[in-house]
Amino acid sequence: MSLLPYSAFPHKTYDKLRYADTDRQGHANNAVFSTFFETGRAEIVYNAEFPIMDDNCSFVIASMQVDYLLEIKWPGIVNIGTCITKIGNSSIRLYQQLYQEDQCVAKAETVIVQVDNATAKSKALSENVKTKLNSWVVKKLP
Repeated sequence: MSLLPYSAFPHKTYDKLRYADTDRQGHANNAVFSTFFETGRAEIVYNAEFPIMDDNCSFVIASMQVDYLLEIKWPGIVNIGTCITKIGNSSIRLYQQLYQEDQCVAKAETVIVQVDNATAKSKALSENVKTKLNSWVVKKLP
């Protein structure tokens, strides 16, 4: 998938790079990239204005593919762009990019699935939730 400009994402946020996130050369550890992607996902999944999770349910990651493009260096902030590319029966496919100093440093495609906490089985998203999620959908990606 081609890169998107940060301005093209319907959901934008940021996170601060902590010194503890880095190695001795001041580069962010690759595991920290996933934490930054999580920040963007969590702001959609746990959005107080548009709750999307059914009672007694959770979202779990079914699949995540990360492409590391450039180093993230300390100190600084990381801008996180997030959009939804597909809404399934019980799943949501997200596309995200991380930026530092206006350069895309990583991209990820993640599938999350709503599961019933009691049964640990997938649970269909309601039509109301699907409607709410449409505000973050980007249909045409380059």
